[in-house]
Amino acid sequence: MQRKVKGAVLCGGTGSRLRPLTYYFQKAMIPVGSRQKPLLEYVIRLLRYYHVTDIALLVNYKAEQIMNYFDDGGRFGVRLEYVRDDPSYRGNGGALYNALRNGVFDGYDDVLVYYGDILTNLDLTDMLERHWDTDAAATIALSTNYSVSVGVAKLEGTRIVELEEKPPLGKPVVIGVFAVKVDALKHLERLAKAQSEIDLMRDFVPELIRSGLRVEGYLTDAFWYDVGSTERYEKLDPRVVDEALGFLLQ
Repeated sequence: MQRKVKGAVLCGGTGSRLRPLTYYFQKAMIPVGSRQKPLLEYVIRLLRYYHVTDIALLVNYKAEQIMNYFDDGGRFGVRLEYVRDDPSYRGNGGALYNALRNGVFDGYDDVLVYYGDILTNLDLTDMLERHWDTDAAATIALSTNYSVSVGVAKLEGTRIVELEEKPPLGKPVVIGVFAVKVDALKHLERLAKAQSEIDLMRDFVPELIRSGLRVEGYLTDAFWYDVGSTERYEKLDPRVVDEALGFLLQ
């Protein structure tokens, strides 16, 4: 039986690493690609492409920019719900917990969480099927082709015998997309009572692991790009966006 999935996009942060752009834009609304569409439009279109059509946008900072552009989501073929962050629950985990306690995920089996400053063409259907097949509490998308941003030296004593510029890291890294059972989100409540700020990867996922729940890694070589800083945004070639994500605008 097909499980009911709701998308949840984290797009409420102030985007401090993208200043001064984010003095004027919500970070999820910065234009990307040659057609200068908002980053968040690519996120929503990707979810729609893979048949996730019920989506909660977890908003706060400059929320009106997002709401005015996307409205109810009808022109993008989705149903959008807006959930404003509660200052009592800080961090991206706090935003997700606030949505949970307000009944946003009632009636759904799983939540597909998507960080709002990430571009990817990840096959979401395949990831969800892995999530269901393994009966995992959470399934986290991991990139296998991440390169470090600096040169790395191999030493013999203090003598450099090899120097490699921006080599592959050699370990899978978190993309910023994951699926989680709604039942597993109850662990956010315990964290919310114990601390003032919750980070999903730092706090919530380790809590699931400590509790003995299965956390699955979904390895992928799909395109992905973190647009979370001014430097990263400046280096994002519009042609790369067009090539990797142009199919969403057809």
